[in-house]
Amino acid sequence: QVQLVESGGGVVQAGGALRLSCAASGRTVSRSRMGWFREAPGKEREFVAGSNWTGVTTYYADSVRGRFTISRDNAQNTVSLQMNSLEPEDTAVYYCAATWKSYIPTTRIGYAYWGQGTQVTVSS
Repeated sequence: QVQLVESGGGVVQAGGALRLSCAASGRTVSRSRMGWFREAPGKEREFVAGSNWTGVTTYYADSVRGRFTISRDNAQNTVSLQMNSLEPEDTAVYYCAATWKSYIPTTRIGYAYWGQGTQVTVSS
């Protein structure tokens, strides 16, 4: 079992930046694939970014590519999401997730472990 706890959410003006962190406990995630998803009110949870266990291979949703960066620190058992040039459309609850599949899933069903989420609100 692994427990994931997100932090770093908040309220920011459009054009601003936030850095989300996800701390894992209970099991090392150093060999896992990690992902970030988000869920806006009335919408389905969507893939934002994913990373392989080394952090070398990363995937991004088209809507965030070039603005968001996923990174991980396996020694600290953490994964982060740096979000720059935030837009009101980025407002959502952000979740980190972990999987031990041999690839980086881009759908919700691909991940077995989830955090509780952290709210990000971008004002215009």
